[in-house]
Amino acid sequence: MVNHYETVFILTPVLSEEQAKETVKKYKELLEQNGAQNIYEEFWGLRKLAYPIQKKTTGFYYLLQYESDNKELVSLLELNFKRDERVLRYLTVKLDKYGVEWNEKRKKQQAENKSKEKNKIEL
Repeated sequence: MVNHYETVFILTPVLSEEQAKETVKKYKELLEQNGAQNIYEEFWGLRKLAYPIQKKTTGFYYLLQYESDNKELVSLLELNFKRDERVLRYLTVKLDKYGVEWNEKRKKQQAENKSKEKNKIEL
């Protein structure tokens, strides 16, 4: 049975944009190598933290959504997060059917909004 997961992690703000993208690419490749499919990545940008973590008040937020039947994948991913000093915090959630439906609706709505913005720019 394929499980759906969503992982949000916060990268340290001292990284350059290039280094942050490189870090995300590393984790996407880790997921792919361990059998994850339909990997969706979303960059939420530099945001203020609710409380300081390691004396930092901001961080780069990233979202990864993926499917996998490998039960060891989440623990492997989180082990890599723990070992990486660039990651301030992370949270992985197993989605139920309602969470999966909501994510699909949200992705469709974002795609529609992007196409509307493109049409406005062209006009």
